[in-house]
Amino acid sequence: MATIAMSKTDGSAVSIDLSAIEALSGTLGGSILTASSDGYDEARVFWNAMIDKRPGMIVQCTSTDDVSKVVAFARAHALLVSIRGGGHNIAGKSLSDGGMLIDLSGMTGVSVDAGAKTAVVGPGATLADLDAATQAHGLITPTGINSTTGVAGLTLGGGFGWTSRTLGLTIDNLISAEMVTAEGELVTASASDNADLFWGLRGGGGNFGVVTSFKFQLHEVGPEVLSGLIVHPFSEAKAVLAQYNEYIANVPDEVTVWLVARLAPPLPFLPEQVHGTPVLVIAAMYTGDMAAGEEALKPLRAIGNPIADVIGPHPFAGWQQAFDPLLTPGLRNYWKTHYFMELSEGWMDALVAAIGTLPSPHTEIFIGQLGGAVSRVAADATAFGDRSFKFVMNVHGRWETAGEDDAAIGWCRGVYESMAQYSTGGAYMNFLTEEESARVENVYGENYERLVELKRKFDPTNFFRVNQNIDPS
Repeated sequence: MATIAMSKTDGSAVSIDLSAIEALSGTLGGSILTASSDGYDEARVFWNAMIDKRPGMIVQCTSTDDVSKVVAFARAHALLVSIRGGGHNIAGKSLSDGGMLIDLSGMTGVSVDAGAKTAVVGPGATLADLDAATQAHGLITPTGINSTTGVAGLTLGGGFGWTSRTLGLTIDNLISAEMVTAEGELVTASASDNADLFWGLRGGGGNFGVVTSFKFQLHEVGPEVLSGLIVHPFSEAKAVLAQYNEYIANVPDEVTVWLVARLAPPLPFLPEQVHGTPVLVIAAMYTGDMAAGEEALKPLRAIGNPIADVIGPHPFAGWQQAFDPLLTPGLRNYWKTHYFMELSEGWMDALVAAIGTLPSPHTEIFIGQLGGAVSRVAADATAFGDRSFKFVMNVHGRWETAGEDDAAIGWCRGVYESMAQYSTGGAYMNFLTEEESARVENVYGENYERLVELKRKFDPTNFFRVNQNIDPS
């Protein structure tokens, strides 16, 4: 009888009869792909080209019922399981060699109740899917900054974006979620149902089960917002950063100003002679009245002698996609992350040194300003943990070929180490790479033991382990 070799949760191999797989397939609305199936290689392609894994079986689910049946099958055979939503996780935690991939990327539905200002979102939906549905009603929920990111992974790790200083993290706007447990059972998590699970899903990642739908609170924003970029020559970075620090010290929550240090891409509003030279990009958005935003951003726009200033009214959904061209799939990516309370002079010196040795024109250092509504939620209110930090950094290594790996990864690690002395010690879970599993306990801090207890309750055998794992043992 024909079989497929697959990986088990204990690391051993098992042969699964094709007849059993065919029988499972016959009960599903979706389809099952194996290495010999048409479309298998396309289905396992990952945003980060450094991730190249070959699951033994890819199950493309179309419903919660599909997920329940697939989890039960995997459990019966003790198969290693991974879960894919948008497929955007930097660490590649949605894939495993030889395991079963529960692929939710086809479950992209978004249902908006404009009167109640809520949206129910499928686990395969991207930020673009969500924005398109909600902005049709002039509504949003705070999400991330790249429209191809999956809503599910972003949410389970916390989720921050342009409106977080005003409206909180993505998890702060989660009303409820439906989840399939390791036993294949469907449960609802909310403030009134399985409140402990609801706490854990808000930042605890995919450790407790397969979330098959999310219900979010929506808010009136857009359809146009005041947003855009101010580009400075990097030779003036320290002077600009010093004034940036002064400016943001007293801005209202409606103002969000992020920084990107990199080589200038060939943007149409930049002079050709600037392309490929080091720049400091200020990216700003005001969540609220356009005229109030113009006034609030005026001091920011007066800083230094910018090469370009393209702040103005933009469609919110378009602004959410502004950085998509710099984050297209197919390149190799490696990240390192820190939280900071301040951008000190020593930190600025480290940034200047780092940009002087960039390993690739695709590589950048991103610094997001948070605080505001994010910091007004207690650390123990959600699994996410400490929110007292003011800035999150992503050392975003990005390059084209495997031959560049050693130099590019080494550069990222060097920048990370040079800035560690200025960090709070915390980090954003969604930015952690495969090698950083040892940081998981530290990232959750005082919430970690509570997460372990929750893991023991909902997944005592660590069936869902292909993630930034919380080990129940």
